[in-house]
Amino acid sequence: MASLFNRLSRPLTSPVRRWVLEAFPRGQSGISYDLPAGDPGWFGPQSMTWRIHAELPSMLAGGLCALMLQALHPRALAGVYDHSNFRADLVGRLRRTTAFVAGTTYAASAEVDALVAKVRRIHTQVRGVTADGVAYAADDPDLLTWVHVTEAYAFLQGYRRYVREVPPALADRYYDEYRRVAEALGARDVPRSEAAVVAYFAEQLAGLRMDARSHEVLDVLAAVRLPVPAAGLSRDVFLGAGAALLPPWAVTLLQRTAAQQLQARASVRVVQGLAPVFRRALPDGAASRACARMGLPVTALRAWPGDA
Repeated sequence: MASLFNRLSRPLTSPVRRWVLEAFPRGQSGISYDLPAGDPGWFGPQSMTWRIHAELPSMLAGGLCALMLQALHPRALAGVYDHSNFRADLVGRLRRTTAFVAGTTYAASAEVDALVAKVRRIHTQVRGVTADGVAYAADDPDLLTWVHVTEAYAFLQGYRRYVREVPPALADRYYDEYRRVAEALGARDVPRSEAAVVAYFAEQLAGLRMDARSHEVLDVLAAVRLPVPAAGLSRDVFLGAGAALLPPWAVTLLQRTAAQQLQARASVRVVQGLAPVFRRALPDGAASRACARMGLPVTALRAWPGDA
């Protein structure tokens, strides 16, 4: 059956690979995933983090979902609004965020240490006042927690929707593992289980809102054009796939229309169908290279920790 799928999917793998490498060119980040041999980095091949972050379609959809959630937090959004060139270079911002997540997940320990230190230095320079006169700073522990939780939640939901279901105990293990990056950046009181994430979101609801800045950032996101074939269609599919991961309270706050929700459901089916093709088209991604550094095939990540 596997060989039959490989033959049938072969005409799709080359254009999919080209799409990915044009959207996220390699070599720009300077991150090495190949050396030193035997260095597990911060997580290693027995972690849930290596598994959840190994699938590009689910991570891309999850990242877009996280951006939508982050747009609801006025102070978190202010840092992006005031200190980034998101209107002209949203693609660049997406690439840098992707590189940071991949690097902290799969690079060797010294590389991860350097990445975290670099981002901490950048955060010290990002501060200001919101449109309502409230002070903010990118190194605020509470804002760092918000950004991390939205990302971890979205990455986990993306894996569940576009790869396979995750048992509750392993979902808790993922949250507990991945908080290491947030805490290294300065976050505090980071939820370490699925129940704690649900409770955290409930605590944050009163401070979230969809305002003029939220609308502007999300409008830019909805119009972004990656430098790939069928750019508009690709964007719409993955934005829909990301929106499909939103919790119900966020769907309401983001004022998602019935038509948008219908489009999101259609995108789910498309991305679910494409996920195996992406896997075959990218046999040499960060997860594969990290596994090779540890002397393992990337297929080892298809077994849950302890099952191999």
